[in-house]
Amino acid sequence: MADHTDPFSSSVIPFQLPEQVRAFAEKGVTQAREGYAKLKDAAETHNSTVEAVFNTATKGATEVSSTLLDIAKTNTNAGFDFAQSLIGVTSPAQAMELWSGFAKSQFEAFTGQSKQLAELSQKIAAETAEPIKTGANKLFQPAA
Repeated sequence: MADHTDPFSSSVIPFQLPEQVRAFAEKGVTQAREGYAKLKDAAETHNSTVEAVFNTATKGATEVSSTLLDIAKTNTNAGFDFAQSLIGVTSPAQAMELWSGFAKSQFEAFTGQSKQLAELSQKIAAETAEPIKTGANKLFQPAA
């Protein structure tokens, strides 16, 4: 027994969409699929970009750590060498001369080490930014 007031009743005549409405709906579905595909590609590109940035940053951090350890080792050895030199000092004048030479060499070493770290930091920043730049260029290519 079908209820004629119930639009979901099985006895209701199926509704037919006009051809123009159907074509419009199909076009909308096609555009939605294309938009989804573009969004998915952009997301995958973005994920690989983030992964590349983290990999580059990790390598850079390892390089900085290694450089800092080398610098610490060099400075520690210089300090021990200086301390050992002080043991053989026989006069205050000789100690001052030794200390003055050590201070000068340490200042020069510090200047060189600072320059080395600055160059390394710039290199790492450029290498880390490269995947971002590449990803942005892929994502925002001008329409052909």
